[in-house]
Amino acid sequence: MLKVIQILGCSSGFISQRLKKPRSGNGFSLIPSSYGSPSLFLHPFWAPKTRSLRVIHMFSIQSDSNSDAPSSSSSPVAVHPADNVYKIKFCQWCGGPAKHEIPDGEEKIRAICTLCGKIAYQNPKMVVGCLIEHDKKILLCKRNIEPSYGLWTLPAGYLEIGESAAEGAIRETWEEAGAEVEVVSPFAQLDIPRIGQTYIIFLAKLKKPHFSPGPESSECSLFELDNIPFDSLAFSSIFVTLTLYIEDVKSGKIKFHYGTINKRLGTGPSDIRAFTLDHHLEFYDRQYCHSSAIVSSAEISIWIRHFSRMHIVKDSTLT
Repeated sequence: MLKVIQILGCSSGFISQRLKKPRSGNGFSLIPSSYGSPSLFLHPFWAPKTRSLRVIHMFSIQSDSNSDAPSSSSSPVAVHPADNVYKIKFCQWCGGPAKHEIPDGEEKIRAICTLCGKIAYQNPKMVVGCLIEHDKKILLCKRNIEPSYGLWTLPAGYLEIGESAAEGAIRETWEEAGAEVEVVSPFAQLDIPRIGQTYIIFLAKLKKPHFSPGPESSECSLFELDNIPFDSLAFSSIFVTLTLYIEDVKSGKIKFHYGTINKRLGTGPSDIRAFTLDHHLEFYDRQYCHSSAIVSSAEISIWIRHFSRMHIVKDSTLT
């Protein structure tokens, strides 16, 4: 089982808190919301009231659609099949045929070249994008490409070599929505282990009130929160991001979110509600909330120190 160790700074020193993931049924559930989206009904099992961290929760959410379907993971840490490794037939360096076995000193099956001996390692891809608020509306793009052709999404795409996550999010927003934006703050990191992707979504604002669809979009539009087309969203990650944002707006506190989206076996990108959101962490610090897009290096260092005090560890003594 996963535990969260949260070390909190206070005037009298450091306090260490150990948090357990709630048992099934004691965490959080999805309920209808006045915004027309699922609402995260909070039943906190720990609510610190310190000067430093205001809100931090850890919980598991199961989508309200097909809620009786089996989850892709019956345990906090899912073990996913390495099916993709068998698709590697030849060495990317010398072109030699690949064999599939566990290298010495490792635990996973890898594609190993039978000629040069090099091992092909597969790593997750990072998707970056922007959640753009303008006049209390959210900018969405209708996809003009597969997968999820004709469905709505936030402007986002794969991070390129040589750019930071924020730079990639700004570039993707320009390419898909023709919009020049200023990144305000990180909003969410969502891991999707089954498909090997990690989403980093930034809150951003328009530099100019102009946008137009790029080649990968057929339409761009601003949506009021109660008119967001939740039944026509492209991906589970976008569904989760917008749901969390709406809940933050309702609470009056925009937080940073981390979570793992576990897609159910046999589901595709268009099955946006076939998932559980596990190990969701929220970070909110009133002292270090900023409305300005310009943040000093000293402020960033403070944020890093706060985040570095939050650790997720595996305790082998628990099941």
